[in-house]
Amino acid sequence: MRLPRSGAGWTIAVFGLLALLLGALGLIWPETQLRLLGFEVPAERAPGDYTGTFLTASSMASFNMGVYYLLAVATEWRPFYRFTVWFRLVTFTVFSIAVLSDVAPNRFFGVAAWEGLGAVATAAGLWWDARRAAGSGAADDTVAGPDPVPATDAVH
Repeated sequence: MRLPRSGAGWTIAVFGLLALLLGALGLIWPETQLRLLGFEVPAERAPGDYTGTFLTASSMASFNMGVYYLLAVATEWRPFYRFTVWFRLVTFTVFSIAVLSDVAPNRFFGVAAWEGLGAVATAAGLWWDARRAAGSGAADDTVAGPDPVPATDAVH
Protein backbone atom coordinates (compact mmCIF):
# COMPACT_ATOMS: atom_id res chain seq x y z
CA MET A 1 0.00 0.00 0.00
CA ARG A 2 1.32 3.42 -0.92
CA LEU A 3 1.31 6.35 1.43
CA PRO A 4 -1.02 9.19 0.45
CA ARG A 5 0.48 11.60 -2.09
CA SER A 6 -1.63 14.65 -1.25
CA GLY A 7 -3.10 16.54 1.68
CA ALA A 8 -6.61 15.40 0.78
CA GLY A 9 -5.30 11.86 0.42
CA TRP A 10 -4.09 11.89 4.01
CA THR A 11 -7.54 12.92 5.27
CA ILE A 12 -9.17 10.12 3.27
CA ALA A 13 -6.55 7.61 4.50
CA VAL A 14 -7.12 8.50 8.16
CA PHE A 15 -10.88 8.18 7.78
CA GLY A 16 -10.56 4.94 5.82
CA LEU A 17 -8.26 3.36 8.37
CA LEU A 18 -10.52 4.35 11.26
CA ALA A 19 -13.64 3.14 9.44
CA LEU A 20 -11.92 -0.19 8.80
CA LEU A 21 -10.73 -0.54 12.41
CA LEU A 22 -14.02 0.52 13.98
CA GLY A 23 -15.90 -1.81 11.65
CA ALA A 24 -13.65 -4.67 12.77
CA LEU A 25 -14.19 -3.66 16.41
CA GLY A 26 -17.97 -3.86 15.94
CA LEU A 27 -17.66 -7.30 14.36
CA ILE A 28 -15.30 -8.68 17.01
CA TRP A 29 -16.46 -6.87 20.18
CA PRO A 30 -19.93 -5.46 19.53
CA GLU A 31 -20.55 -4.52 23.17
CA THR A 32 -17.45 -2.31 23.16
CA GLN A 33 -18.65 -0.60 20.00
CA LEU A 34 -22.07 0.07 21.56
CA ARG A 35 -20.49 1.53 24.70
CA LEU A 36 -18.23 3.79 22.61
CA LEU A 37 -21.33 5.16 20.90
CA GLY A 38 -23.12 5.75 24.20
CA PHE A 39 -25.71 3.00 23.78
CA GLU A 40 -26.93 0.82 26.62
CA VAL A 41 -25.66 -2.76 26.77
CA PRO A 42 -28.16 -4.85 28.74
CA ALA A 43 -27.12 -8.20 30.21
CA GLU A 44 -29.81 -9.89 28.13
CA ARG A 45 -31.65 -8.84 24.97
CA ALA A 46 -35.42 -9.15 24.67
CA PRO A 47 -36.93 -11.37 21.97
CA GLY A 48 -37.24 -9.36 18.78
CA ASP A 49 -34.31 -7.09 19.68
CA TYR A 50 -32.16 -7.06 16.57
CA THR A 51 -29.47 -4.70 17.90
CA GLY A 52 -26.78 -7.32 17.30
CA THR A 53 -27.96 -7.93 13.74
CA PHE A 54 -28.00 -4.23 12.97
CA LEU A 55 -24.59 -3.71 14.56
CA THR A 56 -23.15 -6.56 12.50
CA ALA A 57 -24.55 -5.03 9.30
CA SER A 58 -23.34 -1.50 10.08
CA SER A 59 -19.93 -2.75 11.24
CA MET A 60 -19.47 -4.70 8.03
CA ALA A 61 -20.50 -1.61 6.05
CA SER A 62 -17.94 0.46 7.99
CA PHE A 63 -15.24 -2.14 7.37
CA ASN A 64 -16.03 -2.20 3.62
CA MET A 65 -16.15 1.60 3.46
CA GLY A 66 -12.71 1.73 5.04
CA VAL A 67 -11.41 -0.55 2.30
CA TYR A 68 -13.00 1.66 -0.39
CA TYR A 69 -11.43 4.79 1.08
CA LEU A 70 -8.00 3.17 1.27
CA LEU A 71 -8.33 1.96 -2.32
CA ALA A 72 -9.15 5.55 -3.35
CA VAL A 73 -5.98 6.70 -1.58
CA ALA A 74 -3.87 4.02 -3.25
CA THR A 75 -5.06 5.23 -6.67
CA GLU A 76 -5.21 8.95 -5.73
CA TRP A 77 -8.82 9.00 -6.99
CA ARG A 78 -9.52 12.70 -6.49
CA PRO A 79 -13.12 12.71 -7.82
CA PHE A 80 -13.91 10.28 -4.99
CA TYR A 81 -12.31 12.69 -2.50
CA ARG A 82 -14.60 15.50 -3.72
CA PHE A 83 -17.63 13.21 -3.59
CA THR A 84 -16.95 12.30 0.05
CA VAL A 85 -16.94 15.93 1.15
CA TRP A 86 -20.59 16.43 0.21
CA PHE A 87 -21.82 13.10 1.53
CA ARG A 88 -19.96 13.41 4.81
CA LEU A 89 -21.69 16.77 5.27
CA VAL A 90 -25.02 15.03 4.63
CA THR A 91 -24.06 12.38 7.19
CA PHE A 92 -23.14 15.11 9.70
CA THR A 93 -26.58 16.67 9.19
CA VAL A 94 -28.52 13.41 9.53
CA PHE A 95 -26.61 12.29 12.64
CA SER A 96 -26.97 15.72 14.26
CA ILE A 97 -30.71 15.66 13.65
CA ALA A 98 -30.86 12.16 15.19
CA VAL A 99 -29.26 13.49 18.40
CA LEU A 100 -31.30 16.71 18.49
CA SER A 101 -34.56 14.81 18.02
CA ASP A 102 -33.64 12.28 20.77
CA VAL A 103 -33.38 9.35 18.35
CA ALA A 104 -29.74 8.86 19.38
CA PRO A 105 -27.91 9.59 22.67
CA ASN A 106 -25.94 12.82 23.03
CA ARG A 107 -22.59 10.95 22.76
CA PHE A 108 -23.60 10.02 19.21
CA PHE A 109 -23.02 13.66 18.30
CA GLY A 110 -19.31 12.76 18.38
CA VAL A 111 -19.92 10.64 15.27
CA ALA A 112 -21.65 13.59 13.61
CA ALA A 113 -18.79 15.91 14.54
CA TRP A 114 -16.24 13.42 13.18
CA GLU A 115 -18.09 13.36 9.85
CA GLY A 116 -18.38 17.15 9.68
CA LEU A 117 -14.77 17.79 10.64
CA GLY A 118 -13.61 15.09 8.22
CA ALA A 119 -15.53 16.74 5.38
CA VAL A 120 -14.02 20.12 6.19
CA ALA A 121 -10.51 18.62 6.48
CA THR A 122 -10.82 16.89 3.10
CA ALA A 123 -12.20 20.07 1.50
CA ALA A 124 -9.26 22.02 2.94
CA GLY A 125 -6.86 19.35 1.68
CA LEU A 126 -8.36 19.55 -1.82
CA TRP A 127 -8.05 23.34 -1.76
CA TRP A 128 -4.44 23.16 -0.55
CA ASP A 129 -3.56 20.53 -3.17
CA ALA A 130 -5.12 22.65 -5.93
CA ARG A 131 -3.10 25.69 -4.82
CA ARG A 132 0.10 23.61 -4.83
CA ALA A 133 -0.72 22.22 -8.28
CA ALA A 134 -1.50 25.70 -9.63
CA GLY A 135 1.82 26.99 -8.29
CA SER A 136 3.70 24.21 -10.05
CA GLY A 137 1.78 24.56 -13.31
CA ALA A 138 0.13 21.13 -12.93
CA ALA A 139 -3.47 20.50 -13.95
CA ASP A 140 -6.25 20.46 -11.35
CA ASP A 141 -6.57 16.67 -11.33
CA THR A 142 -2.89 15.99 -10.77
CA VAL A 143 -0.90 16.06 -7.61
CA ALA A 144 2.24 18.15 -7.52
CA GLY A 145 5.26 16.60 -5.91
CA PRO A 146 7.72 13.79 -6.46
CA ASP A 147 5.24 11.29 -7.99
CA PRO A 148 2.47 13.17 -9.87
CA VAL A 149 -0.37 10.90 -10.95
CA PRO A 150 -3.32 12.20 -12.99
CA ALA A 151 -6.52 11.02 -11.33
CA THR A 152 -7.87 9.86 -14.68
CA ASP A 153 -4.83 7.59 -15.19
CA ALA A 154 -4.51 6.33 -11.63
CA VAL A 155 -6.74 3.29 -12.13
CA HIS A 156 -5.20 2.13 -15.42
